Amino acid sequence: MRAFAQLFLSLDESNKTNEKVRVLKEYFETVPDPDKMHMLALFTGRKPKRPINSTLIRNWAIEASKIPAWLFGESYLVVGDLAETMSLLMPGNNSTNNKTLAEWIAEINAIGARTEEERKLWLMESWAMLDTQERFVFNKILTGGFRVGVSQNLVIKALSEVTGLDAATLTHRVMGNWQPETYHYKQLVEEQQASDDVSRPYPFFLAYPVQETSEKQRSAEELQATLGDASAWQAEWKWDGIRAQLIKREGQIFIWSRGEDLATDKFPELHPFLHALPDGTVLDGEILSFSAGKPMPFNVLQTRIGRKNLTKKILEESPVAVIAYDCLEYQAEDIRDKTQQERRQILEQLQAATPFAGFFRLSPLIEFNSWEELAAIREQSRAMIAEGIMLKRKSAHYQVGRKRGDWWKWKIDPLSVDAVMVYAQKGHGRRADLYTDYTFAVWDGDKLVPFAKAYSGLTDQEISKVDYFVKRNTLEKFGPVRTVKPELVFEIGFEGINRSNRHKSGVALRFPRILRWRHDKPKEEADTIETLKALLGD
Repeated sequence: MRAFAQLFLSLDESNKTNEKVRVLKEYFETVPDPDKMHMLALFTGRKPKRPINSTLIRNWAIEASKIPAWLFGESYLVVGDLAETMSLLMPGNNSTNNKTLAEWIAEINAIGARTEEERKLWLMESWAMLDTQERFVFNKILTGGFRVGVSQNLVIKALSEVTGLDAATLTHRVMGNWQPETYHYKQLVEEQQASDDVSRPYPFFLAYPVQETSEKQRSAEELQATLGDASAWQAEWKWDGIRAQLIKREGQIFIWSRGEDLATDKFPELHPFLHALPDGTVLDGEILSFSAGKPMPFNVLQTRIGRKNLTKKILEESPVAVIAYDCLEYQAEDIRDKTQQERRQILEQLQAATPFAGFFRLSPLIEFNSWEELAAIREQSRAMIAEGIMLKRKSAHYQVGRKRGDWWKWKIDPLSVDAVMVYAQKGHGRRADLYTDYTFAVWDGDKLVPFAKAYSGLTDQEISKVDYFVKRNTLEKFGPVRTVKPELVFEIGFEGINRSNRHKSGVALRFPRILRWRHDKPKEEADTIETLKALLGD
């Protein structure tokens, strides 16, 4: 654990890519193989199950800290992170810990089966043998809040330099339904690895964004300069659903989301079409709610995301289908090195042979002869329930991650309104002492009605100025939330808007964020609830 805690600290303290790669390589080169795999598991989102609920952990931390509960609570509000608060408030001590990361996680996995008193004793003894930094990392793992300021790409880069294997191969090997207790380091780095995980997806190919401009003609000219002749490209709508890989291997079916969540059970309607695919087939596409042959807004699909039980009512109200736009494996052969056009032909053959065409749909190709023509077509995106257009080079191979050059996403400009900030809350991590999370409102007559929360879009300098304003213009306090003087106006952008009975405003926004601070506008000139509802388009 000591080496892992030091790795976490070193990564947190550095903002230089080369330094992060160096400390990652040093970790891989010095720790036992089981620790390498547990580190990879944590850094790729495979966290142990939480064996003790947060209320018990918090109560025992207050007892171990020997301070009043109110003081612990106030400290938590300032720090903004439970794991860090607990590690800072407990008495300092030198580490007597000699256990490896793998040994600690084995204990965490096993302690859930013990009695409450046994769990408390184990936790108190564990805290006592760890120093402050080790306790912090231990607490993050224990509470399920483990996050680290390094991308998976950097971890793979370091591992690639240590093992000599290329990054694309390693990226593929760390995907799928593996656990560090059963998937060993030697298996991971074998030169010729025989995969025994028939569920394993491929790394997703991600599109690079086209820089937006306000003029269609200028956008078309930029595409010509950046991408060349339009005839070398195919265009599709950019669908707003759940990106997924759908797998049929050895008679078994699997559905993986882009976030590497195994979601097979979440979409039972798709099982018949998947079972009907030839063995050794992997499709890439988008899962959307469909009705009367047309895609429905994302908020309809959202009603079934995260539900443990899919009732008949939910399935009826949010039926799903797949819009497929690529084929990655065919007849048990990895075909990612074939061209975009070749893979499209195979995809079309598969779709033409399916008896489940209502569930297995193709992403239609958009016909266009010039970038100017495509720019005009792009304006129809919202009517198509799409986010914009995808551009794919016809000769492109299917690559790993976000690569500039062959796949581009040309999104439509966001919808936007001008709104007044009415509530503020402190952030987390390095911004735990700054008010960075804001609630915005629009006018309904002479009253301000909250309609959205946003916490991204401002520079550090602007955040400091808003924080200064909040601390000097707080009207009321509700726990961590501050009601502020309604004075600051911001332009709020969002990808979509839908009616909602759950929100007082009657609307729910898709991906709200701050576009700019409107210093030029007084609060009285902010938009109204009627302006918002006019964007519903129904």
